[in-house]
Amino acid sequence: MLDVDFYNEAETARDLTKQAGAAVVIATALSGLGAAFATEGAILAAMLAGALSGLIGWLVWSAVALMVGTRVFGGDADYGQMLRVIGFSYVPNVIGVIPWLGFVGAVWALFAALIGIREGMDFTTSRAILTLVAGWGAWLLLTIVVQAVIGLELISGWPF
Repeated sequence: MLDVDFYNEAETARDLTKQAGAAVVIATALSGLGAAFATEGAILAAMLAGALSGLIGWLVWSAVALMVGTRVFGGDADYGQMLRVIGFSYVPNVIGVIPWLGFVGAVWALFAALIGIREGMDFTTSRAILTLVAGWGAWLLLTIVVQAVIGLELISGWPF
């Protein structure tokens, strides 16, 4: 998912928004499954927490990235474009289904998001990095809050 051409296509293909959402839900649910295996946690709860925090986080991350990217750095995108490019960047998180590999998938997903944001906003890599940090920070905070509200141990439902 580090294919620049793919992100340029996803940016403009409005019909891919639902698939991007499905990619988020599947990737984060599978990642939650891997975390449950690694910690001997409740499998269904971890999958649901992963999918829920992933879905909510995707919506928030996309909104924050859009606001920061367009208002602060002069990027050119709309919310649907950010939903698609960030949504598809979640795909590498599926590697998290294998216990203890969630971190690898998360790092890979961040690089994919960087490419997606850069292409979606049509601006420089340095601006994309700053936009990514702002949006991902909001996502991380929200993920922690959602998991705390659900009542899971942080690591057992970690959505990587």
